[in-house]
Amino acid sequence: MKTLSLTCAAALLSAMTPAAFAGGDVNIYSSRHYDTDERLYSDFEEATGITVNRIEGKADELIARIKAEGRNSPADVVLTVDTSRLERAKNAGILQPIDSPVLEARIPAYLQDKDNEWFGFTQRARVIFYNKQDVTDPPQTYEALADPKYKGMVCIRSSTSTYNQTLLAALITHDGPEKAKEWAQGVVDNMARAPQGGDTDQLRGLASGECEIAVANTYYFARTIRTDVEGVSDHLDKIGWIFPNQNSYGAHMNLSGAGVAANAPNRENAIKFLEYLSSDSAQKYFSAGNDEYPAVPGVGLPPSVAQLGFFKPDDIDLSVVAKQIPEAQKIFDEVGWK
Repeated sequence: MKTLSLTCAAALLSAMTPAAFAGGDVNIYSSRHYDTDERLYSDFEEATGITVNRIEGKADELIARIKAEGRNSPADVVLTVDTSRLERAKNAGILQPIDSPVLEARIPAYLQDKDNEWFGFTQRARVIFYNKQDVTDPPQTYEALADPKYKGMVCIRSSTSTYNQTLLAALITHDGPEKAKEWAQGVVDNMARAPQGGDTDQLRGLASGECEIAVANTYYFARTIRTDVEGVSDHLDKIGWIFPNQNSYGAHMNLSGAGVAANAPNRENAIKFLEYLSSDSAQKYFSAGNDEYPAVPGVGLPPSVAQLGFFKPDDIDLSVVAKQIPEAQKIFDEVGWK
């Protein structure tokens, strides 16, 4: 991968003005469904004169649509959530490698596809939450979630959750498939209830007393600090959190990311849009608007995210982790993680 100093990258980003490349369109297929992203699109249009056209849907539906459209697809950018879906898009052949000195300099290497077919632009840590009133020795690692002393205490999403698929894939990468399978079986044995709902529902289960330990991404919890989330925000005083594995590889990170579509009719504008997503202004807005961690180092955090504290993130290459997702799904099936 080529590298470029952050100073040079900043200079290139500052050159993104209407005079630099005015006019034209960029067609974005997005599975991000956050109203706050509207500002990102409008700011890009204002800065560049490029019109943003969007098609929104579920990630798998968009991937299938682009495949079906083939060479006639109008898609320029594929924007989606989680490493597993980015890798799914790559394996489906709907992305293309790009050469961008700006992205190479701005986005850390472990958040880039090794073939430069996708780049991560926001991060969320997968964190262990616990009831401070009932749990005096919360698990300090992901592996500890399988400890029999936590039997009947854990709320966690189903095996169809891409967040859990990528977490297990990371554990396979770190610990090997045998230990990862033992872990998955241990977590199943420790579940307080059958997996159900999304990450906010795991936090609600914790707040209501249905479970004492829950696993969720940070941005779901940070949102309950910033806004009123029914069933959680009124109980924040009893919820504690652990960034796992701080004495080893660090907290697992999920991401939102994007790539340029394989048959992009507006390829140059697509690359400019990805470069814009790595700018300080876009990174700050990502973080403030949806309580996420920026991908670009050094970008400031909003209060809701900063309140969670400093931690060591797992900087394992996510393109390597993505290769283990099929094995993760196999393990989930074998241990009966519904």
